[in-house]
Amino acid sequence: MPYLSQMLSRPVIDAEGVEIGRINDLAIQTGELFPRITSVAFKGLSKTPLMVSWRKYVSEFDGSRVVLNTASYNIRFSYLQPDELLLARDLLNKQIVDTQGLKVVRVNDLKISLSGKQLRLLGAEVGALGILRSLAPWLERLVSRVCKLLRRPLAENIIAWNYMDLVDRDLSALKLSMTHKRLHELHPADVADILEQLDPQQRIKVFEHLDAQHAAETMSELDDEYQTDLIDDMSDSDASLLLANMDPDDAADIIGDLPYEKAEKLLWLMGVQDSRRIRTLLGYKEKTAGGIMTPEFVSILEDKTVAQTIEKLRASGDDCPKVNYIYTVNAQGVLLGALSMRSLVLASPETKVHELAERDLVTAGPDEDQEEIADLISKYGILALPIVDENKKLLGIVTVDDALEVLEEEHSEDLQIAGASSGGQSDDQGNVGTLMRWFLRRMMWFVIWIVLTLMIVMAGGFELFIGALALAPLVLLMADSAVSFALSDLLAYGGSSASATLGKLFRRNLILTAVIACLGVLLTVALSSALDANMLAFIPSAFVPPVHDESWVQGLVVTLALITEIKNACLPAVITACLVTLSSTLVLLYGRRRLDKDKELSNTVITFVVMLGAVGVQFGLTYLVQLLGVM
Repeated sequence: MPYLSQMLSRPVIDAEGVEIGRINDLAIQTGELFPRITSVAFKGLSKTPLMVSWRKYVSEFDGSRVVLNTASYNIRFSYLQPDELLLARDLLNKQIVDTQGLKVVRVNDLKISLSGKQLRLLGAEVGALGILRSLAPWLERLVSRVCKLLRRPLAENIIAWNYMDLVDRDLSALKLSMTHKRLHELHPADVADILEQLDPQQRIKVFEHLDAQHAAETMSELDDEYQTDLIDDMSDSDASLLLANMDPDDAADIIGDLPYEKAEKLLWLMGVQDSRRIRTLLGYKEKTAGGIMTPEFVSILEDKTVAQTIEKLRASGDDCPKVNYIYTVNAQGVLLGALSMRSLVLASPETKVHELAERDLVTAGPDEDQEEIADLISKYGILALPIVDENKKLLGIVTVDDALEVLEEEHSEDLQIAGASSGGQSDDQGNVGTLMRWFLRRMMWFVIWIVLTLMIVMAGGFELFIGALALAPLVLLMADSAVSFALSDLLAYGGSSASATLGKLFRRNLILTAVIACLGVLLTVALSSALDANMLAFIPSAFVPPVHDESWVQGLVVTLALITEIKNACLPAVITACLVTLSSTLVLLYGRRRLDKDKELSNTVITFVVMLGAVGVQFGLTYLVQLLGVM
């Protein structure tokens, strides 16, 4: 089966055998399951762009050329219709949405089915083979053969047409497929994942084609940074309408991150009721129950019947919030009890709701920490936790989905402390970036050591610091371990700042420092003893070459010189290792201070700084030892 890249630049021959141009594009009818090729576009000999109907004029296509059924002077040229698109212009090398895999991918080639003289588009090639084929056909064949020899053949990565959606065209005016699953049919969380993979211009373009309710739900699923960017790209009237359609707690989170003037303008454009609900939530502190609760709940006076309660729910219509529990209150709004929807449905219509309500409720205040709220919901296995004031008046509820977001946020912070990542990208570019970050994080000591070696060689100080360079990897690895230990302690003990805890950790580091110092002394003594003794005595006579073998003698001299330099560099390296071990306590204190101020804590940055400081101290001490002639 041919690919578009294989068809481009193929000759177009008329019925008289005259080449009248070369293919530069193909048009398809988009409203079909597997769209047929409707027209072939080519450049004439005078470089004039032309297009002819495939069904009407093409008599033969053998993979290498298109043969027309009439002479060139009898051809009537056609034009692109509103429901058609050009494969090379509109799809090739463009981003598409894979609505099955829920990701944004790049079209590297397009696979076409050939049946007689009729062509149909099967799907998009988004894998490595398409890239290689577009570069050079021979390169694709070469890489494929090599992979087969290695028993790891490269497979096609085809996305069928009925699972493709475009991001660079007007989605409302173009029907891609009769059975196509469009973006507005996907779950809002899936749409949010797709939007986050697009660049800002494409993101707002796709977002504009979602209906109001779907757009509001999708906005709630986006990460904070993307929410702010989308609001900035929208007009004030559209942004205020979108926020009004969102759940009040989600809208309050977004408005709270906007500049004051922008937030006030959006609130002013909203209706009075929507604005009041959001302003109420903005009055609570961040990371508290009040900050994550929603004021949308269903309450009923306790003397009402089941029939009256159901009628109230029906009367709410589309404005009725998602109901997990119905709360019973008195005339002053004081919370008295709660009953589940199941209890309501199974009870007889004349039953009073207070007879069904559970009165022993778990509640919380609006100023309690959001993590404690999430723990309560998890502990008691409830779907919503009522938030009440000091008079037990019901203010709002925290739902289980909000609790899950809090737990995920706390988990992400823990991963951030540990230097991990809570998310990733599914495309090839994301994998490469993740691999590069992993390499730089895990092999940072090696990169620093290589750069340091090159700098010293270029500065002409290789002979002076050869011993220090040999021991530098040990110092760098010790610095890496010290930071890892400190951040592990930070995870284990959290924000605790008790002096007893710090004293315990410092004593542990002090003991470890003493062990390192002892090992360093033993290594120095061992190297000194080996140098003082006859080195040839340790080598079996069978392995000793003749004395006249000058290369062997020179090698032994160089080895002895290197051991001498390493021995001289031992003291600075040991002192540095001890200081690095003790510095892990300072790293712990720094991490706690950052977390207390709710600031980011980068494992990579801290490790890099400690490593640079370690080699700086080591080489400074080495130079000082050489200068004073201590060793």
